[in-house]
Amino acid sequence: MFKFLKEKISNWAKKLSQSAEEVEEKKIIKEGGKKVKPEVKKQEKKKVEKKAVSEIVEPEKLEKEEKKKEERGFFGRIFQKILKVKISEEDFENYSEDLEMLLLENNVALEVAEKIIKELKEKIVGKELFKKEIESEIRSSLREIINDILIRPFDLLDAIRLKDDKPYVILFCGVNGTGKTTTIAKIADYLKKKKISSLMAAADTFRAASIEQLKMHGEKVGVKVISHDYGSDPAAVAFDAIDYAKKHGIEVVLIDTAGRMHTAKNLMAQIEKIAKVSKADAKIFIGESITGNDAIEQVKSFDEAVHIDGIILTKADIDEKGGTALSVGYVTKKPILYLGTGQEYDKIEPFDKHKFIEKLGLED
Repeated sequence: MFKFLKEKISNWAKKLSQSAEEVEEKKIIKEGGKKVKPEVKKQEKKKVEKKAVSEIVEPEKLEKEEKKKEERGFFGRIFQKILKVKISEEDFENYSEDLEMLLLENNVALEVAEKIIKELKEKIVGKELFKKEIESEIRSSLREIINDILIRPFDLLDAIRLKDDKPYVILFCGVNGTGKTTTIAKIADYLKKKKISSLMAAADTFRAASIEQLKMHGEKVGVKVISHDYGSDPAAVAFDAIDYAKKHGIEVVLIDTAGRMHTAKNLMAQIEKIAKVSKADAKIFIGESITGNDAIEQVKSFDEAVHIDGIILTKADIDEKGGTALSVGYVTKKPILYLGTGQEYDKIEPFDKHKFIEKLGLED
């Protein structure tokens, strides 16, 4: 999972290193007047022993020895210079397009890719490095950049426990087919295991069988579901669910809403109404990590409509790229709270950005 950078960054770094090495070699050739191949890596182990004063040395032999010493010294100096290279701005620019394509192909949003490249350039251009350290330096720099891009998630459990005036109301939104209803049931099960009571509100009164689906999940995880008839006002369902929770001392209300296309203005207006009526404490967008730029556009639209507080990405277990998780938080400046990693109710985990970076393959 999320191994998209490991091999490709390695190959990209090697190309950049080779280019910088060639530039350094040409510079040395120009300065020294003699071409020296990078393969020249070993100096002779034996040093020329000093001749005893009494030893008679033939002039020609002495001249040859002195010449060898000079050559060894010259080659040694050349090798020391070739060991270290300095990545020029020109070198970086020549290969930055390759890096941008690598990121875009792996679902990283353009604005995020541009930020990564800009900051990487600032970190490594003009810095003198040993050749063997270039790839490691690039990985280290990318780790720092991505760590800064990812927003540290707030602790949902703490937020629930700290609210005095219960229930804590969570509104879930997203498009159809992202596993939204199943994810809400996962959250209900997760809260139950943490000794926090909850109920689910079936405010998706539009999609056929949506109420039955939520009730089925409710029975499986042992959580009550509040519902009305199909076609009824979803905001009224949310209101009644909150009222029931208050009367029965239930700590959390999880509101399921109809999946809607983010381009449908009338449907987006409806979810705005639900958010206002419910006075939701947290509004969470649920999207698929494998949909790339589609998920990014969706989360931007929902954030404009209801001002989301956090993100849950489903299907992270089959996401081989990882770029969506890297991008959605950056474009909205909102944190990823959880990752869905399978169909079972326990297949959901709090988002850990350090663990995510490790899974990207940027470790040495």
